[in-house]
Amino acid sequence: MGCYEELKERGLLAQVTDEDKIRDLVNNGKATFYIGFDPTADSLHVGHFMALCLMKRMQMAGNKPIALLGGGTGMVGDPSGKTDMRPMLTEEFINHNIACFRRQMSRFIDFSDGKALMVNNADWLLNLNYIQFLREVGPYFSVNNMLRAECYKQRWERGLSFFEFNYMIMQAYDFYMLYTKYGCQMEFGGDDQWSNMLAGTELIRKKLNKDAYAMTINLLLNSQGQKMGKTVGGAVWLDPDKTSPFDFYQYWRNIDDADVMKCLKMLTFLPIGQIHEMEAWQGTSRINEAKEILAHELTGMVHGRDEADKAQTGARQIFGGGAAESEQMPTAEVTEDDLKDGKLDLIGAMVKAELAPTRSEARRNIQQGGVTVDGEKVTDISVSYDKEALKKGIVIRKGKKKYKKVCLK
Repeated sequence: MGCYEELKERGLLAQVTDEDKIRDLVNNGKATFYIGFDPTADSLHVGHFMALCLMKRMQMAGNKPIALLGGGTGMVGDPSGKTDMRPMLTEEFINHNIACFRRQMSRFIDFSDGKALMVNNADWLLNLNYIQFLREVGPYFSVNNMLRAECYKQRWERGLSFFEFNYMIMQAYDFYMLYTKYGCQMEFGGDDQWSNMLAGTELIRKKLNKDAYAMTINLLLNSQGQKMGKTVGGAVWLDPDKTSPFDFYQYWRNIDDADVMKCLKMLTFLPIGQIHEMEAWQGTSRINEAKEILAHELTGMVHGRDEADKAQTGARQIFGGGAAESEQMPTAEVTEDDLKDGKLDLIGAMVKAELAPTRSEARRNIQQGGVTVDGEKVTDISVSYDKEALKKGIVIRKGKKKYKKVCLK
């Protein structure tokens, strides 16, 4: 099976501009392609992770990836999928985020010996002369066609600034520059980027009379993608200081049963035949085994095999019997200032551990029987813990999936 056929088999492909030509380039390791990353935070997240996995898969087949860091486009912000305009980011903030991205990307992509490139579009966008840019690029864009693009139509009623309206032209210009500077013939992106990507292929065709190609990948399960911002208190980051290896493991361990096989196909490098065999586990108790395999594989890719092993061991300890000694468990620290008469009540411990936003909600959770401490259900709202217990640490679990170890600092 060629690389292109495997991408299709794994459910990664959404749309392509010229399938026969793209198949030939990809299968013969002749594609130089790029994916753009706007540095809106100081860490990549699981949404970027899918793109990095695709780049790695393509590179393994002999193709050359270009990671385009949006030092220029990040100053504007992509309106695609946004209901409101992004806050404007400072150049200092963007440059810091780019430095963080560079370190993280090197864990996935081999940039040695020209096997891949990392490029910043600030190198050509920030020094553009506005009039020159209009003359060079403007004649190739139809405002009528741009307004028909889905990314703009979604914002039309709420309001779309001229500031954001330029983003499509900037992204198209990126493709043009990468084509002329590095021989990049192909752009990859999520299927929400189709209009922007077509704009780049058209600019190259009209301005250079050359062919360029675009391929969109299916976004990581629309249902799963919508959940990303609701897990472990926010987005699921690749930086271990923002999302611990244990929480990263638990994120994938807790995905919906219906999403497991899709994630195994789209994100792991397990042989596709092995995953097909695991599809028979759907609807059986073995689906939890598949979730463990998925979580272990992806945590190993991001944080290393040792951290993946620790996370898996820790999860089995916690959910197999509530072991409080697991080193991998997320921890909330309290100080003696949080104690009253040398003790901390369970309600206060839940609020400090961010297992409940208010004391009243924590009280309700306890009374409804949804809270355990060290594996034992607690329904008495007056329960409290002394210094000795807190120094050892107590494991509070709310519901099936939320838990914290509370320790006295």
